[in-house]
Amino acid sequence: MALGVAWVLDGLEVTIASNSESLISQKQALHLSSSEVAFAVGTVYLLGEVFGALFFGRLSDRWGRRNLFLITLGVYLFGGVLTALTFGHSAAWAHWIWVSRFIAGMGIGGEYAAINSAIDELIPARYRGRVDIAVNGTYWAGALIATIFTLIVVNNLPVSYSWRVAFLAGPALGFVILFVRRNLPESPRWLLMHGREREAEENVRLIEEATERSGGTLGDVDEDRTIEIRPASNIGFVALARTLFVAYPRRTVLGASLMITQSFLYNAIFFTYALVLTKIYGVPATHTAYYFIFFALGNLVGPLTLGHLFDTVGRRRMIAGTYIVAGGLLAASAVLFQAGALDAVTQTACWCVIFFFASAGASSAYLTVSEIFPVEVRAKAIAVFFAIAQCFGAFGPWLYG
Repeated sequence: MALGVAWVLDGLEVTIASNSESLISQKQALHLSSSEVAFAVGTVYLLGEVFGALFFGRLSDRWGRRNLFLITLGVYLFGGVLTALTFGHSAAWAHWIWVSRFIAGMGIGGEYAAINSAIDELIPARYRGRVDIAVNGTYWAGALIATIFTLIVVNNLPVSYSWRVAFLAGPALGFVILFVRRNLPESPRWLLMHGREREAEENVRLIEEATERSGGTLGDVDEDRTIEIRPASNIGFVALARTLFVAYPRRTVLGASLMITQSFLYNAIFFTYALVLTKIYGVPATHTAYYFIFFALGNLVGPLTLGHLFDTVGRRRMIAGTYIVAGGLLAASAVLFQAGALDAVTQTACWCVIFFFASAGASSAYLTVSEIFPVEVRAKAIAVFFAIAQCFGAFGPWLYG
């Protein structure tokens, strides 16, 4: 839970933003156009994630995973509270939202780099697929929480400030998680990479003791399965670029392709689905959250159902399979939409089926990037691919909004 909260919070933020778009555009709120709202709460937030991933990804490799867990969460809390403190009701306050959403995005972007690195370094390889995909899938648990919270707030408070109250849900949860994260151990591999063998041994001992107290056992590692970790100096982005494009060009193309496609698909649909329901299908703004409950369930069930297959069937087959199936279903739904054969219910049903597969595929993109690059550049590599993906994905809401 302490690690997966990054995805829970991101799911909260994006869902609340998506559900609030139609409210923010009304006269009683900020009276912005659909594209202006999508840019303010969607595109700017995603660009903040890009900056945060690059900035904090570098610090994660230098300062350690655990330290960044606390710093990035604090940055997110600050940005989330600023959004809720949008006091005015004029379009001029849109600039305040831009700044606050950018700061919140910075915090979440930094979380992705540190936490994906920590999962890869703390979880055994034979369980890593299901754990990583399940943790990434908790994004949709956050989305469900946000949907229910938004329904309560929107239906019981005036339009003028209901969306402000809704944006407080993320900071409230994040504040609780701050205390939970204080007890997380630092990654032993990161400690070894920085010549801190004694601390690494102590952390491993604490993990072993916790396992024994819970009734489990940890056997000795065979000599032929051990790995040698040598301390390394901090590697900058220039050296990282050389590593990515010279030493591992095929891995780089694979990682970029997986990350870009999932980011653009998700952001384009997720940030604009409420606008589609209200503007095209005539669904009242206060009712869009009901449709999203089923959309989020499809996304949550997908990784939980298919996650273990990435460890048993194999990464390559499952990644290709989920991407191909999701892409084919998306193309079919586009044809039906163009033909006018869908309504609000059937459109939502199509999204549920598509993202059952797409959600597992998107989670596997992070798994792939975290596994195919060395420990000493892992957080930076994740940050770079995340940033590249979000640069493309950030324009999805603006383009389709």
